[in-house]
Amino acid sequence: MSEAIEQFFASLPARAPAVLRSPIGGTLQIDLTDGNRTEHWYVTLAPGSARVSRQEERPPDAILTAATQLFEGLVTGREAGMATVLRNEATFGGQVVLFLALRRFLPNPPGVRDPRDAAREHVRRST
Repeated sequence: MSEAIEQFFASLPARAPAVLRSPIGGTLQIDLTDGNRTEHWYVTLAPGSARVSRQEERPPDAILTAATQLFEGLVTGREAGMATVLRNEATFGGQVVLFLALRRFLPNPPGVRDPRDAAREHVRRST
């Protein structure tokens, strides 16, 4: 398991209050594959909180499966979450809102700006 992935999962609980403001809840199982080996991570999301575990506490509401190397690209911003699913490089099943919530924790690829930030900057320059 790469250090970037370990750090990503370790950071989720501290970042959740700022990221998860909407009423969301459920457990997302993330399966990371590397050859014949699969590692399971369980992320339980609730408004303002995220809990990460390596042990299944209850059946997941959704499952994301990706190669370990691809997931490292997601957590470092080299890959875009939705694009990997649309290209069928990663698979997702279950409550899609959990995948969309997880995407909020992922960094943007280098050089990409949030359109809301660009609009705010434009307004500041105009006034």
